[in-house]
Amino acid sequence: MYTVRTHVDIAASALRVWQVLTDFDAYAQWNPFVVSAKGTAEVGAVLENLLVSNGATMRFRPTVRAAVPGQELRWLGRLWAPRLLDGEHSFLIEDTGPGSVRLTQAETFTGALVAVPFVRRKLDVHDAFVAMNTALKKRAEQQ
Repeated sequence: MYTVRTHVDIAASALRVWQVLTDFDAYAQWNPFVVSAKGTAEVGAVLENLLVSNGATMRFRPTVRAAVPGQELRWLGRLWAPRLLDGEHSFLIEDTGPGSVRLTQAETFTGALVAVPFVRRKLDVHDAFVAMNTALKKRAEQQ
């Protein structure tokens, strides 16, 4: 197992952050990591995502596992087959005071390929998460 976790404090309401996070049609306008997303933030929905990380572009079709407005969005993506390389990506939105939240973005990778050194290096998406967090913060704070 390998987990990447980042967070950012945002001067906006939880629902505003949720609105930005789940407006997949607008990702191309602001998101430097998940540069395209199609689908709906509903449990069981399959998204079509295009991400850019570590100089590589990757398309994947994760399944939404949790979608609680203003609180949590979580999806599970797989590479080829279950337990080969699974990534559970989550966004948690926590109120920290009036008009402010903390967004925690994380991904836990599991499966046989996590132990392969070359693959493990490709899974270090920390900088991409920070870039997305920063861009999301900027967009959410523009009211």
